[in-house]
This record gives sequence, structure tokens and C-alpha cells, in this order.
Amino acid sequence: MKTCQKAALLIFFILYGLMADTDSRVLAAESEQNLLIEVSKLMEKREFSAALELFDSINQAQVQTRELQLLRASILNSAGRPAEARAIANGILSRESNNIEAMLVLATSAGIEGKDREQRRFLDNVIRIDPSNLKALCDLGFIAISAKSLRAAAGHFDKALAIDGDYIDALVGRAIVYRYDRQPRRAEQLLNKAIRLNGQLAAPYAERARLYKSAGFLEDALIDFDKAKELEPNNYWILTDRAITLVDLNRKQDALEDLNRAIEISPNGFLAYIYRSGINDELGNYKIAEEDYLMLTKIRPEYYFAAEGLGIIRMKNRQYALARDAFLLAYRQAPKEYSYALLAAINWMKAGTINDPKQFLAQVLRTVPRDSAYWPLLRLYHDLSGDRDAAERADREQNLVTKSKMLFYLASYYNIRGNKNLAANFFMQVKDLNQIYTVEWRLNEMMLEELGLKK
Repeated sequence: MKTCQKAALLIFFILYGLMADTDSRVLAAESEQNLLIEVSKLMEKREFSAALELFDSINQAQVQTRELQLLRASILNSAGRPAEARAIANGILSRESNNIEAMLVLATSAGIEGKDREQRRFLDNVIRIDPSNLKALCDLGFIAISAKSLRAAAGHFDKALAIDGDYIDALVGRAIVYRYDRQPRRAEQLLNKAIRLNGQLAAPYAERARLYKSAGFLEDALIDFDKAKELEPNNYWILTDRAITLVDLNRKQDALEDLNRAIEISPNGFLAYIYRSGINDELGNYKIAEEDYLMLTKIRPEYYFAAEGLGIIRMKNRQYALARDAFLLAYRQAPKEYSYALLAAINWMKAGTINDPKQFLAQVLRTVPRDSAYWPLLRLYHDLSGDRDAAERADREQNLVTKSKMLFYLASYYNIRGNKNLAANFFMQVKDLNQIYTVEWRLNEMMLEELGLKK
């Protein structure tokens, strides 16, 4: 269960306690109670900004109470404003050093900001003060899952379940550990129990959907994702995982709807961009795909497949200088993927002169093993001679994937040098090898179309 989901649950129970409290210092008038009820409704719908606006309308003297300050801090965390939440919680801790609720707010703020060590420190302090604090135990369990420390995670969730066997977060967390441990039956039992206990929480449905998806039961997974989405329509991970399930069911157009919404919610969300760029690329929506690939290179440059996709689309658009830059980026991130160096050189030559990439290729050649299939090809593009040796090496190659790649680069070399007949011959050989899962296959199809050889 994600940090913001758990924070929202915490808020709900705090809020419930406040509304049930008859202390006139907190709920002095029926109108204020109505406001708190409206805030609760907005929180359930994850409309955090609107909840804060309503919260601001409460009598300011009452806002200064510890309970309402903690509630406000929790809302700020859920709204993605952890710095403001942290300021409130620190203020409370400066007066009450052992205030558990303030520590939990600070732990949530640290989790939102990706400060795992700080988050664990606050949670450990909570456990030191209150060893049976269920929220802290479960949060530590989810952190351990993220760190792939499954034994530690199981320990935290087991402790929580020993205290309260019906605690939803503990049931869900332990089920996740069982799924990773390949014990799907036990995971399903816990998730079924969580859903029986409270069918209005999205997390148990979402986790059961992931369990079914991992077992190959895609239709069952989609049913649970549908329910989870109904309960939390603005949850990034539910939308993204549902979209991935739709992709697996070959319903790519439907998947785009969820991915578009996920990206609206989290503009820097990495996974949704990966799937949306790939779907749009496959469907021929190249402009959108190009924008998404470009975004991916910015938010996660080490994911070099995005630069690859960017380079392919720019080659298709005959933007050779931009394609060169994209493949250079991919090569820098994956310096042992020599295909990217060759593709950068091809586009370099097309954008300028055939000698332009010579210095770059000289640097690449110093890193390539002499017995590599790429050695004669890189020498060919560097020396602008030696095509016979490269062709003989390709002819001897037994691995069909490697052979297909070598033939493509030979074809591209002849095409650049103006020998269209030889180029066409090698491009057709690549097509005949039918290695459709390589980048070279896709580029080869583009070249066949460009040269009028597609039919």
C-alpha cells in the first residue's frame, strides 16, 4: 500500500475521532461538524486541495488545537506538500517530544520525499515508544518490501497481525510478501479476508488484481482493477497497473485512457510513460510517442530504450542530426551496445559527410573486442573500406539475430555510399531472416519502404 493511501486512511480515522469527540473546544457548532464531514468526503475522493480549502474555513482559534494541526498536516502530506506538513509536525514535537501522531506525520513526509532512512528513523522511534503501534509496524513492513527485504517485511506484518488479525494494512502487506515468496494461495486468502472486512478500500482489490495478473488470470485481474479504480479513480499505480493488464489483453486503445490519466496525476511517473510511448509508437501516433520518449530521457536518462525509440522516430522523419544525438545518448548510457554507436554513425553521415563520425568511431573501436561481430562493422564505417571482410564475417555467422544485424549495417553502408543495388540486396536478406524483435528489423522495414522495396 502506497504512502499516500495509508496517510489517507490515517486521516480518516483521526477525522472520525474528531467528529465523535463531544469536546466543545473542537466541535463548538453544528456548522463546523458539517465542515469536517465535508473534509472527510473530499479526502475519501482524494480531492486534497479542496479539503484544505474547506479546512481553512474552520474557526482559526480551533485550528491551533493539536488534533486539528495534525489533521491539517496529514492532509498536506496527501496533497503532496510534505514540507508544510513537516513544519507543523516539528512544531508539535518541539512541545511534545514523544507525540506519536506527529512522528507518523514526519515519517509520511519523509516517505513522500524518498528519504527512506529518515522515514525508518521516525517509525523506529514510534515503535520504541509504542511497540504495538500498528501503523508504524506496517509502514516498516512496506519499506522492507521496497528494499526487497522480504523476511524483515514478513516479521513486521506478522507482529501487526498478532496484535490485530483484522488490520487491513497488515493483511495486504503480508499478502504481498506471500506473492513475492510464490505462495499465491496464502496471499489470496489474506486479500479475500481484507475485502470481506472492508469492501470499500481499494488496496486489497488492487493487490489481489496484481496477484491474479502474476498468475496469468488477466480477466480476473481486470475485474479487481476495475473495482479498485472505482474506489480510487485518481490512484496512479492502480491506473498504470490496470493499463498494463489491458495491454496484455491486447486492448491497447483502452489502456491509453488510463495511462493518459495516470500521467495527468503524476507528470513525472516513469512507468506510465514507458507504456504510453510504446503503444503510441506501435499505433503510429509518432508525435505523441516522440514527446513521451523525450520526457523519459529527461526523467530517467539511464533508461536508454527511450533514446532508442526517439532515434528511430527521428530517423523516420529524416531528422538525421537529431536522430544521431538520440543514439549517442543511448550509447553513452549503454556503452557496450555497439548497435547504438553504428546507428549514431549512420545518422551522422546522413546529416553531414561520411567522415564526420570518424573521431567518435575511433574512440568506440578502442573498447570493442576484436572477436566481436561489431568489430568489422565499426572498422568499415571508420575506414570506409573493408566491406568484403565484413560481408564474409556476416556470412559465417550462425546466430540469426547477430547475422541479421550485421547484414543491416552492411546494407546501410552501401546505401550511404550510393550502391543502391547492393544495399537493396542486403536489406532484403535482413527481411528474409525475419528477426522482428530487433531495432534493426524495424529500421530495415523503414528502409525498404523508403527505397520502394516494401512490396
